[in-house]
Amino acid sequence: MDTHTEKMADGMMGDTFGRRYFLFLMVFLGALSAFGPFITDFYLPTLPSMAEVFHTNASMVQLGLTTSVLGIAIGQIFFGPVSDKFGRRPVLVASLLLFSVSTLASIFSPTIEFFNICRFLQGLGGSGGIVMSRSVATDCYNGRELAKILAIVGAINGVAPVVAPVVGGLVADAIGWKGIFIVLLSIGVVLALMCSLFRESLPAERRIKGGYGKVAKSFVGLFRLPWFCVYVIMFGLCYGVLFAYISSASFIVQDHYGFSELTFSLIFAINAIGTAVGSALTMKFRRMKTAALFSTAGLVVFSSLQVVASFILDTFAVYESLMFMVLFFLGFIFPSGTTLGMTEGRSSVGAASAILGAAGFAFGGIVSPLVGLGDMMLTSGCVMLGCAILAFAAALAGYCRKGSDV
Repeated sequence: MDTHTEKMADGMMGDTFGRRYFLFLMVFLGALSAFGPFITDFYLPTLPSMAEVFHTNASMVQLGLTTSVLGIAIGQIFFGPVSDKFGRRPVLVASLLLFSVSTLASIFSPTIEFFNICRFLQGLGGSGGIVMSRSVATDCYNGRELAKILAIVGAINGVAPVVAPVVGGLVADAIGWKGIFIVLLSIGVVLALMCSLFRESLPAERRIKGGYGKVAKSFVGLFRLPWFCVYVIMFGLCYGVLFAYISSASFIVQDHYGFSELTFSLIFAINAIGTAVGSALTMKFRRMKTAALFSTAGLVVFSSLQVVASFILDTFAVYESLMFMVLFFLGFIFPSGTTLGMTEGRSSVGAASAILGAAGFAFGGIVSPLVGLGDMMLTSGCVMLGCAILAFAAALAGYCRKGSDV
């Protein structure tokens, strides 16, 4: 670690207050990491009912998921590099304020079009938390230590997309879809208040000097790093698998198989266990590139079985069993993919975090409306399989690479 990192670590762990701040930082980074998925997925159980509320079709309601995902992707591209110039804390505060204002506006949406615009702005605001969760960790740690911290953040980031609908289903069942956005607003306000306790992790001497041209140059420079690009594509494709599942699951489980919103939430909770276990087991691998290869290979196998099952075994038990295994293998990619990407892009931490996160949500935004075309059982499986095969090819290339011990 460099001098600043060593001093920061000593400051965190040297006394009781330092240890408390270290624990606070882990909680804070974990919450910021989960914030984005909660923005996109918290209201998933209400998608069918919201179509009735706004007198529109399923695709128009699903567009709200797409706009929020694209907002998160675009926002990370902006906030990440800017934080390399101005520091993490002020950028984080600004993004949380944007989220809070847009969430408040969404509660009073008169039309689905206005609601979808608010969802885009929510995504922009929430993106700051996601990009900072990776950037701050990389500011403070490297090597195996970074892998452990990003394993925690990555695990939370992986579990959050499947936990969010569980909580959302309970909230929606009790107080309706507006209650979900009241809860999101409360979370945004709490995180903004927590920023007062957060110590800046990027000192002035390590920030990008000069105008915005230098910021853009550092951003563009990352795309000249071939292995960084490989891991970004791999990570994004795995997010495509995830969003193919979460954007189709509420319709498949509730409309196709006839389960209630509450039951749907419980099913998501069970699947969240699979993702959590996979994420936790990632650190059993000595090298993250091995974990990534193992993860993507499993995705190919069980996505293939899901496609076959949609033709010959259309039962809920088969569907749920295969999806549990898909999410289990997906759990390994969040810590491993994040660590591999951030290690390759350490020259511009904020920009690297932005690109990595934006790729995930960009792929998610592209995939989400595709699963609604035709028979959702079949199209969701085909989209997952296509993403899984391409992700496996990228992971295999990284695994065969010489000179990397990550």
